[in-house]
This record gives sequence, structure tokens and C-alpha cells, in this order.
Amino acid sequence: MTKLPAWGIDDLPEPRPLTVGNMFKVIGPGAILLAASIGGGEWLIGPAIAVKHGQGLMWIATLGIILQVLFNLEAIRYTMYTGEPIYSGIMRLAPGPRFWGSFYAILCVAQLGVPALGAACASVLFTMVMGHLPDKDGADAAIQLYFTYGVIGLGVMLLLFGGTVERMLEWASWAMVTYIFIFLITVNIFFIEPSHSGRTLTGFFQFLNIPKDVDVLLLAALATTAGSGGIGNMTITNWVRDKGMGMGGKVGAIPSAFGSAHVQLSHIGKVFPITDQNMSRWRTWWKYVVIDQMWLWAFGCFLGMYLNVNLASAIIPPGTDLTGPAAGAFQAQYMAEHWWRGLWYLGLLNGFWILFSTHLGNTDVLVRTVTDIVWVASDRVRSSKTLHVGKLYYGLLLAFTVWGVVVVHFAGAMTLFQILAAIAGFVLVPAGIQILLVNRRMLPPELRPSWWRQAALVLCSCFYAIVTALVIWDKVAPYFQIGKS
Repeated sequence: MTKLPAWGIDDLPEPRPLTVGNMFKVIGPGAILLAASIGGGEWLIGPAIAVKHGQGLMWIATLGIILQVLFNLEAIRYTMYTGEPIYSGIMRLAPGPRFWGSFYAILCVAQLGVPALGAACASVLFTMVMGHLPDKDGADAAIQLYFTYGVIGLGVMLLLFGGTVERMLEWASWAMVTYIFIFLITVNIFFIEPSHSGRTLTGFFQFLNIPKDVDVLLLAALATTAGSGGIGNMTITNWVRDKGMGMGGKVGAIPSAFGSAHVQLSHIGKVFPITDQNMSRWRTWWKYVVIDQMWLWAFGCFLGMYLNVNLASAIIPPGTDLTGPAAGAFQAQYMAEHWWRGLWYLGLLNGFWILFSTHLGNTDVLVRTVTDIVWVASDRVRSSKTLHVGKLYYGLLLAFTVWGVVVVHFAGAMTLFQILAAIAGFVLVPAGIQILLVNRRMLPPELRPSWWRQAALVLCSCFYAIVTALVIWDKVAPYFQIGKS
């Protein structure tokens, strides 16, 4: 069995003193993941469920976000100690890097290989330019495809610059997230009755409330995409490494095509000896990680879901189907009709940034994950005199872009997104148990997670195993005439 080489040894880098100013300099991966998370679940799935079934199902979003942030923190724990993304830790488990590398590369392509959010974003862009929602009969489908090509192309262009890909994503994510929350908070405060806002908030804590006629695939999509869902939860560790947090500062980053200077990336991490000085540094780094994940990412996901669901349920008639070709633009239409015409353009711009930020993040997650897996697992790729990690990244970006342009012809954005979400839920099932094994076996006792954090990983895997089983049951049962009349 092929094994990854042993880690190098070095001291843990000294973190900046924990101050408000330094906080905004050190954190950042949470902003990237938030921008990538706040699209499909918050703008599409959450409102669709709330309008169809009421706000009482939003407790599933609350549970999903809590489980996923604990999952993220434990994945990051490994990266902070070794400088390696969590995929490398999993590839150190039997039967070895080739097996687990192939396993997660396939899942990554299955989950994110179709640019579902690019297609959803195109419907918003179509509405902004053409002045009306896409026709339900598909008459505007051909024009929407051209807008989808444009969205995909814009994402590729942004990923070319910044020095490192992580740095460009962080800048773009902060900008997009800032606009999104300013708009949503303003609309929710000035246009929605406080009593309605209170009812929506209550729905996020009505645990175990499930209507009989609920759409299982839509429910599964909410459970996974209320946070990040699947591969994105694991790839947060790649951004932590590229940001230079913890031992990530010792291994390098994936360089951008332009402005990258001489950025290098080692395929093997380094660990630090357990000393009083290193443990003091670890505690400060961990505080930054908690701020990044708990207060930036998790709270941002909850707030984003709440504001979007509250908005949609306040203005869209109950029972309205929000899963059609105009799913990304409904909110703007109803805001303009019921509140103020100017909200047509502001709402569409908000929808565009929400969906584009997720498309951009998903594109990087797809390419970055496969790049890192290949870079770590393949001696042949690393030994090539002409292929460095940056060329590998952009070669895969080109290949997946061509693939994406082809596959968007075969299904609508909401259908594609629900399939994406179902696969994302499955990813979290084995990954939660594997992260538990990695942290118990490979970290020194001083850095291992507490018992309740270990229990949270098991609970996360169990919850998404149930979600996955329900999706499979819902799709298989009709063929055996089980559970349906």
C-alpha cells in the first residue's frame, strides 16, 4: 500500500496578537465559504420551502448549520497542526492515498461538476437585461444559455488574478457578502412587519416539525445547503492552508495565473513539537479559527437564511412554486409589485451577487479539491518538469469549464441544484467518521478534540446518513409501489 511521506517538523508560526484590527487581517476563509454558501440554500431552497410549507421547517437549517460548523472546526484542527488540507489526512488512512483520493475526487465532480448556481444566476441576469422573468414554457431557454456561458466565463476570469487564488476569492467574497447583507437587512427592517419577522424566527427552532406532504428532495437540499454542504465543508481546510493560518504558513499556496510572484506549494505538511510556546501560539490561532467559523461563517449562514426566508414568506403568496426557471428572480418581482419599483433592480442585483458568489466559490472548490488531491497523490505529476501546481489548477479549470458549458443544456437550475445537494449530504457521512479517526490517531493528545466534539462528528454523519437514506427511499419506493398509493 502506497503511503504519504512523514511530515516535516517546525515550530508553529507566531500569530498576530488577538485584536479587532488583526482579526480582520487573519480571518478570511470563513468569508469565502460564506459567499459560497449563501446562494442556493438561502436564496433558492429556503424560500421555496418556506413559501410551500411554511417557516416551521427552518429548524432543519438550524440543525444543519450547527452540525456543519462543528464538522468544519474539526477538519481545520488537522490543518492547523499539519498544514495539510483534511483530504491529505484522510488519504493517510488505509487503504491509502490513491483510493481515498479517487473517492473524493469523484464525489467532488459528482457534486460540483455541473454549474447549477451559474445557471440560476443566469436567470437573474436574464431578467435584469431583458426586463422580464424567463418564460415558463422554455421560450427563453436558448437566451438563458448564453447568459449562463457569460456567468461561467466571468467566474473563470476572476480566478486568474490576485497573487494566490485564495486571496482573490477573499477580496471578492468580502465585497459580495457586504452588499448582500446591507440590502437584506435594510429590506427586512423597513418593509417587513415585526410580527412576521418574529414568526419566521420561531420557525428556526420548531424542532421535529415535518409536514406529511413535504418534498423530500427539497428537504434534503435544505439540510445540506443551509450551511455549505459536503465538499465545501472539507475544502475550507484548503483555504485555511492558503491563508497561512497555523502550520499552513509553512507549506505555501496555490498561485494565481497573474500576480503570483514565486508562490510555491508543498504536497507534504509540517507539524510542530508540543512545547509551552507552541501551545500558547496554538490557543491564539484557535481563537482566530473560532471567530472565522462560528461568528463569521455559521452566524452569517443563519442570518442569511433567516433574512431571505423572512423576505420571501412576507411577500410571496403561500403555495407559490419557486422551483421554475425564474427561481432566482421571484423575490425581486414581488418586492417591486408590493413595495417599491426601485427594488426590482436592487433585488435582482442582490440575487445576482448571492448566486454568483456561490457559483464562483463552487468553481474554485471543484478545481482546488481535485488539484490538491492529484498534487498530493501523484508522484508523476509533482515530478514533471513542466507541470507545477498552478498549471494543474488552471488546466483543470479549463477542462471543467468546457464540461460545465456542455452539461447545463440537460436540466434546469433548480433540478441540478437539488441533485447537487443530495450528493453533498452523502459526502458528509463518511467524512465525519474519517475526520474523527484522523484527529484521534494523528494528533498528539494535547490537540485532540474533546469527547463532545467527537460525538458531534458522529451525530453529523448519522444525521446526513438519515437524510441520504430518505432521498434514496423517496426515489426508489415508487418503483416497488412502496409508501405511495
